[in-house]
Amino acid sequence: MEVKASLKYARVGAQKARLVADLVRGKDVSEALKILKFSDKKTSVLLKKLIESAVANADVKGVVDSDNLFVKTVFVDMGPSLKRFRPRAQGRAYGVLKKTSHINVVLGER
Repeated sequence: MEVKASLKYARVGAQKARLVADLVRGKDVSEALKILKFSDKKTSVLLKKLIESAVANADVKGVVDSDNLFVKTVFVDMGPSLKRFRPRAQGRAYGVLKKTSHINVVLGER
């Protein structure tokens, strides 16, 4: 049985989030949480809460033993970019794209 959790519109770029997602893909849940606890990336906090949410979903459903869960898939998709402007010299403005991403976690049972 699979358990899912997703985070939409996370204020982190997809490329940076994929670096953290690669660390935990295929690992047991307890091992993945330990890795994320000691990672100093912004995404590691978001992904840690997301995995804990998926474990809580498994407990609520009651169809999966939460001790045997592992991170089956983690994928990060690009979300919409927030368009902002930076003031520049002589009244000009440069555009700045603040990236967002959608993070999805699927836990499976071993």
